[in-house]
Amino acid sequence: MSEGALNGVDLSGAHLNWAVAHGAQLSEADLSGAIPSGANLNNVNPSDANLSGANLTGATLIGANLRGADLSWADLSWANLGSADLSETGSERRRLELGYLRQCHCWPPNFDPKAAGIRRDMTR
Repeated sequence: MSEGALNGVDLSGAHLNWAVAHGAQLSEADLSGAIPSGANLNNVNPSDANLSGANLTGATLIGANLRGADLSWADLSWANLGSADLSETGSERRRLELGYLRQCHCWPPNFDPKAAGIRRDMTR
């Protein structure tokens, strides 16, 4: 999977461990419960995608467009979100309130995980 247009695709529950999806267009895709742990998702565009409950452990999301993406209950442990776009504008609502992690991450500049509701424990 790389640099393709997969907008709106249903990948819910898919095992995508160590997949390379550099630059893929995943806008409005359903990746709920997916397991892309360790995947290279640099510069992907999953804006407005459903990533709720996804296991993003160790995934690389440098430069990813995550505007409006649902990351509730996503495991972001050891993920690299450096320079990812986690901003929100207008009526968009960042859905990170229940995301959780185990270790420090590389967050985008000026992003405050605590203010976004990221939890540091694994209890649900």
